[in-house]
Amino acid sequence: MGELDGQVALVTGSSRGIGAAIARLFARHGAAVAVHGRDEAAVKAVTLDIENEGGRALAVVGDLTEPAQIADIRTQVERAFGPTSIVVANAGGSPVPPGPLEELSEVDWRRSIDVNLTATFLTVKEFLPGMKRRGGGCIITMSSAASRRPTAQSPGAYAAAKAGIETLTKALALQAGPAGVRVNCLAPETILTERNQQLIPEDVKERLSRTHPLQRLGTPEDVAEAALYLASERSAWVSGITIDVAGGAVLV
Repeated sequence: MGELDGQVALVTGSSRGIGAAIARLFARHGAAVAVHGRDEAAVKAVTLDIENEGGRALAVVGDLTEPAQIADIRTQVERAFGPTSIVVANAGGSPVPPGPLEELSEVDWRRSIDVNLTATFLTVKEFLPGMKRRGGGCIITMSSAASRRPTAQSPGAYAAAKAGIETLTKALALQAGPAGVRVNCLAPETILTERNQQLIPEDVKERLSRTHPLQRLGTPEDVAEAALYLASERSAWVSGITIDVAGGAVLV
């Protein structure tokens, strides 16, 4: 018996990196998983990986800043697997490089807010009413160490968006708790995703590792294990919190 047997999960932004690791782990633990992204080929590749391992997966593609596309995703998941009981609002990223705030354009500010905070809001808005009607569900949002411990290198708009997600998580936990819906947040630090493996030079990886009490950088699987805890019955009385998946580097 898997910890998520009988559950239907949507993991947004799961065509690669942290989201893909969460989708794969949830499927291994019995959930039927909707794999989401904007790159159809990448989404299908993760879906096929899950199916080849004996899991159940559905590929869904859509822009999470467009409410109609999110509604279509919900319909597809319900037709394939039934009502969604777990939503991991993982999609996001930093579309703008770090730099002085006064040099940030309004367009880039809005891009950063939209792909992180707005996308999370719209995703939850679409799936929360059904969870409330059914009397239960689990929502996991995704913040970042950039909002927990801002540095001079942190992209300001990205950090602000992620901080907004943490506050939104608390507000949702208060509002949805009486209906049996739990809402929690994860805040990873530097994670060795496929992209970071390629972009970060080895000497920089070594230097960054030494800034963490656990003396290594995180992996997508580290974050996936934390997500599994929040999605499972092991955290049945946990709601409204942010877990730092940071190797001890964020101490608050």
